[in-house]
Amino acid sequence: MKKGRLKEKSWEIAAILLCVIVLSFGISQKEGYHMDELLSFELANGEFNPWIVPTQPQGRLAKFVENEIRGESFSETMGNLWSTCKDVVQNRGNSKLLSYQADVYEEPVWIGAEEFSDYITVDDKDAFNYVSVYFNVKDDNHPPLHFMLLHTVCSLFRGQIKPFMGCVINLTAAVGTMLLLMRLGRQFACLFGIPDKARLSGILAALFYGLSTGAMACVLLIRMYGVLTFFCVAFFYICMQKWQHSGFEKKNFRLIAVTVLGFLTQYFFLFYCIFLFLTLAAGLLWKRRFRECLCLVRSMVIAAAAGILLFPFALSDVFSSSRGVEALENLAAGVSGYGQRLSAFLEILVSRTFGNLMWILCAMGLCCAVWGLVCLQKKKKPLAEICLLFVPPVGYFFLAARMSPYLVDRYIMPLFPFVCLWGALALVLWLGKLEGYFGNKKGIFAGTVCGICLLWQVLGLFDYDGSYLYRGYEKQEELSQEYASLPCICVYEGVGYYENLLEFTHYEKTLLVRLSELIERRDRESVASLEQAVVLVKSEADWEEVLTVMEEVYGLSLKQELLADSVHQDRIFLLGK
Repeated sequence: MKKGRLKEKSWEIAAILLCVIVLSFGISQKEGYHMDELLSFELANGEFNPWIVPTQPQGRLAKFVENEIRGESFSETMGNLWSTCKDVVQNRGNSKLLSYQADVYEEPVWIGAEEFSDYITVDDKDAFNYVSVYFNVKDDNHPPLHFMLLHTVCSLFRGQIKPFMGCVINLTAAVGTMLLLMRLGRQFACLFGIPDKARLSGILAALFYGLSTGAMACVLLIRMYGVLTFFCVAFFYICMQKWQHSGFEKKNFRLIAVTVLGFLTQYFFLFYCIFLFLTLAAGLLWKRRFRECLCLVRSMVIAAAAGILLFPFALSDVFSSSRGVEALENLAAGVSGYGQRLSAFLEILVSRTFGNLMWILCAMGLCCAVWGLVCLQKKKKPLAEICLLFVPPVGYFFLAARMSPYLVDRYIMPLFPFVCLWGALALVLWLGKLEGYFGNKKGIFAGTVCGICLLWQVLGLFDYDGSYLYRGYEKQEELSQEYASLPCICVYEGVGYYENLLEFTHYEKTLLVRLSELIERRDRESVASLEQAVVLVKSEADWEEVLTVMEEVYGLSLKQELLADSVHQDRIFLLGK
């Protein structure tokens, strides 16, 4: 029975395996990280230490846990924790925990390689410490679920940071997304009156997505957007199942759970959730399914309450954090610059899904839509289902284009599978209309057309722009290993040093300093006493001025330029007496 089932699903399994192989190859080519990716590792793995601050290497709570909570045995640790809880309840603001002070220095201090390793990796003492992850993320602008998943993977592979450790989460989410696309493709093909194309529709939808540059980018970026994409598609799938089978009145646990999990992954989930909820509610009222509409509203209220109860910091993230305020200000800006933002995001959407093939598929879909309106007047048309398929993604697109802080692909990644589903449905509808003209050769015709479209997707991968691969960073990390016995001085502006955290785990110690701080430094002896040092200058800093200051103020002159063509536009020098 199982063998028969596997044989029955052989094409679906082959499609998923093909996409997994292609995406896994992409993961194997990833060498470096965006600073946000390394920030993900720090928020996930830095035990009660959410930020790396040059003047405060150890956070207040991290110091308290190390000195006052952690004992030599589990029982001692639990006893210390219990005493701390009693102290907080009894003394509140005057308790030892709330009055504890971190070591804050007047100027940047040297941070050792082991400390940097502790920031971004997991060891035996902090593995599976989800309380730490929760604490770290409350000071960020994102909810905790993805960071907890990342911490789980890092707890299984301790003491190291590798691309696969973050990408495996996204790859799993991508596989889940493709499986749901197969089901949705079959479901909508039946709704559109072409049940004989249902299986083909599902397989094409999965392949179009799995072989797209959008899926590749989604898998390579070690952030929460791959998981967000899965939960958006899962939410749509569950809602479609309940819509089709009048199932909103009971057994809504999965609906509530996916809503809560999506919310705890990324707040942009609300964009899709709200539009789908409103479309569903309107459809249920239109169909006079009033009780179901009431149950849907109740489920969403429960989900909202559960999400806020689990992560109450979401309210401040959305309404008062710097990123939340920026998003709300973008929304309040109205149409100012909106056309430019829409154009930029549309260009990203096209390039990350089908490229120029999208316009052909759009034309196919439009022709099929016109044919349906003209020729199927007397037949029942799935207008409500069409609205559920199109309105929420379109609404998400317009809202994301207005509120996103940057014009980059990550904010519209959840739309990529929906566009691929639209493309697959447009193609099979078009094939269904034209096959009659090919008689016995209709199978050859359909196979040829589908093959050409899939080949187009594969060729698009060969033209992938390399986003999130950071090829060439391996050479930069190897330099840090070669000069691991030397100290490193990283001169930066902003927070660009996050891009180089892996290198700092190799150098003996690192000084994170701005150029102005380097010039005005009081503790000059700790730098001037060095015989040799590696100086890493970020692109925002003037490297020539840095070298001048190092020679005139600290007596360290240029011996060799180690790297000039860095993937992060860094310049690395070897200085000595």
